[in-house]
Amino acid sequence: MKSDSHHQRPADYVDALAARGRYHFTVAQLQEALGLSAPAARNALKRLAARNRVASPARGFYVVIPPEYRTLGCLPAEQLIPALMEREGKPYYVGLLSAAQYYGAAHHRPQEFQVFLEKNRRPIGCGAVRVAFIARKRLKEVPTRSFNTPRGAVKVSTPEATAIDLAGYLGHAGGLDQVATVIVELAEDMDAALLAKAAETGPLPWAQRLGYLLELGEVGEKTHPLRRFVEAHAREYALLSPGTEARDAQRNKRWKLVINTDVEPEL
Repeated sequence: MKSDSHHQRPADYVDALAARGRYHFTVAQLQEALGLSAPAARNALKRLAARNRVASPARGFYVVIPPEYRTLGCLPAEQLIPALMEREGKPYYVGLLSAAQYYGAAHHRPQEFQVFLEKNRRPIGCGAVRVAFIARKRLKEVPTRSFNTPRGAVKVSTPEATAIDLAGYLGHAGGLDQVATVIVELAEDMDAALLAKAAETGPLPWAQRLGYLLELGEVGEKTHPLRRFVEAHAREYALLSPGTEARDAQRNKRWKLVINTDVEPEL
């Protein structure tokens, strides 16, 4: 980073960053720019944080808080995650209910911003902002779209990939009823062929569950390539609700699915 040694005060340094459209920095960058020792830099940052000028969502990493977000006590998650993931060198994408919001398909605003990584990571708490990280195999194969924010672009799973993940991570998405509701709302933006392609990035039971839920929500026209994919690969019956008693449950032959619970989407 270019030296800013002519800025004598930490507050001036932060203002200069924001003026240039940059809203994140590290402790090391602050030290280098102002010629501060590590203790002096930490003390300066404590004072700025107390005035709600900066916040630290990760060790050694700080964000500048514009006036419009002072009550939030941090940058919104979608604005800080791209810079943080770039700093940490981690591929990521926004998924599940947080992704569904980008397509107008989340009934209730999720309490946490949901981000997929290749490995588990501790959640972030920054002011009122909460970010949950979820490990996802084959993450780099999951199709995504870029959405612009005031601080740059954020990667979000496509409607098709979001639906696949929702069918796979029921516990992170509020359970089967909510997942069924969101999936039906996502269907308007789904391409049937791309849905079958997205299914290849996850375990087969996710596709089986998703096909059933789409038909249950009366959007079965989106399922034809997905059904062919399941027919070509499914050898065993999967559970609609993992971990739920399956004794005497009905079986859906089309999706090779054990219907071991009732689903009531909010249509």
